[in-house]
Amino acid sequence: MRLGIEELKTKKEKFAEIGIKTPAYDFEKVWEDTRKEPVWLHIGGGNLFRAFHSVLQQRLIEQNEADKGIITVSTINDGMIEKVYHPYDNLCLDVVMKADGTLDMEVIASIAESIAANCPASWQRLKEIFAQPSLQLVTLTITEKGYDLKGMDGEIRESVREEIRQGLEHPKHTMVLLAALLHERYQKGKAPLALVSTDNFSHNGDLLKNAVLTVASMWEEMGIVEKGFVDYLNDPSKITFPWSMIDKITPHPSVTVKEKLEKLGYGSAELIQVNKNSAPIAPFVNTEECEYLVIEDSFPNGRPPLEKAGVYFADREVVDLVERMKVCTCLNPLHTALAIFGCLLDYHSIADEMQDQDLKALIEKIGYDEGMKVVADPGIINPVKFMEEVIEVRFPNPNIPDTPQRIATDTSQKMAIRFGETIKLYVQREDLDVKDLTFIPLTIAAWCRYLMGTSDRGEKMVISPDPLLMEIEQHIGQTQFGNPDSVGDHLRPILSNEKILGVNLYEIGLGDKTEAFFRLLIKGPGAVRNTLHNQLCS
Repeated sequence: MRLGIEELKTKKEKFAEIGIKTPAYDFEKVWEDTRKEPVWLHIGGGNLFRAFHSVLQQRLIEQNEADKGIITVSTINDGMIEKVYHPYDNLCLDVVMKADGTLDMEVIASIAESIAANCPASWQRLKEIFAQPSLQLVTLTITEKGYDLKGMDGEIRESVREEIRQGLEHPKHTMVLLAALLHERYQKGKAPLALVSTDNFSHNGDLLKNAVLTVASMWEEMGIVEKGFVDYLNDPSKITFPWSMIDKITPHPSVTVKEKLEKLGYGSAELIQVNKNSAPIAPFVNTEECEYLVIEDSFPNGRPPLEKAGVYFADREVVDLVERMKVCTCLNPLHTALAIFGCLLDYHSIADEMQDQDLKALIEKIGYDEGMKVVADPGIINPVKFMEEVIEVRFPNPNIPDTPQRIATDTSQKMAIRFGETIKLYVQREDLDVKDLTFIPLTIAAWCRYLMGTSDRGEKMVISPDPLLMEIEQHIGQTQFGNPDSVGDHLRPILSNEKILGVNLYEIGLGDKTEAFFRLLIKGPGAVRNTLHNQLCS
């Protein structure tokens, strides 16, 4: 029994026999209607989208609150569309992994069309979609690096600059592509639209807006577009960039889940390796039960009633408080700390790390002791209860196959938000002294230590992908494992870089402290464990 249209139409009872819920609506009609009058397009069709956004829309369709699905597009050549969308008729098996080891399984059919944006036919189809007045929202899950136009020096990368010079046709960078599609919408009637980043960082809507406007403004300067297009993007009655906070841990597909599915007699459980350096993908997505999505309610062309599927809609101030609570204190910094120290200490499971008393104590110090002092209660979600759920229920769940290596991906794009924002608030608050921070600068130092590519045992380890890795390694590479005296000024270009950390650590009095931690961490084998334990006991 495999995943596909014909199987769903002819073997629904067999899916039910093995505990898989199937769509209770005419999904082929939904697909047809969606392609004619698209309402929702999503950029970045990875695991989080398949486990969260597409499930939300399925809920609305089944409640008769919506009659359209979602169109998804991948702007990177990662094989996702060709390998796990098209071969399975855009269907996906959503697998919720509960703490008791049981699985909730459901076929999701709300994805009406999937597009790989790297061919001329796809580009033409995308322009057709953006020209449709019916389109209400574009959501994105492309991770922090997908919005970044600049290098470590803060200047627009030459490769991006050259792409912008080439104009409006067949762009590759997601922000350039989105700007070009918005220009198509502008030319075809100036219909309104909401562009909603649902990626995990502070004020994500502003970063999206700034990136799109940077491209559009450069085009205006070059004479490629008229000023009216830039005005259109700046008009909130036409185009909005709502802020959002999203939270749902969705790791890479699990071998354990694959084996459980196959044991049930389910045939579409293969793990697909696109290339040797990438994590596997699959026609199923495994995820946790907990989920939160809060969005600023600013949709000039209307929106699906997602509040009926559990989404919170609020004003910008509340979204900001929720997002800061989660991204800057109650989850993401803790995840990143576990990723950094977990890699160094040879862990391959977040749940296993939570059995390590030093690591659990570390994130409690970062969260409860250092971070919670600057958190404001957003009202709709209680920060202390949220963090308790993270530390006591979510991270320790042994059935969530999440790894520190996955979380460590693109860390240079995360540090400014996950730690820099808290540091800034310590600087701004008269009742707090930034020099009292210990475990946040220790984690920043540990990240630099991680970038040496040597585990705490003194053995070579693989560093997760990061867009600034080559630039940062030029500095980290000058330091030597086992030789604290080799540090010199080699950390200064990193610890003073506001693009990476959000602040210049030397200007606020944390630079020397972070360097001192780094020197302790590179003393030799066991230095990471010893330094962490000693700081926790001091």
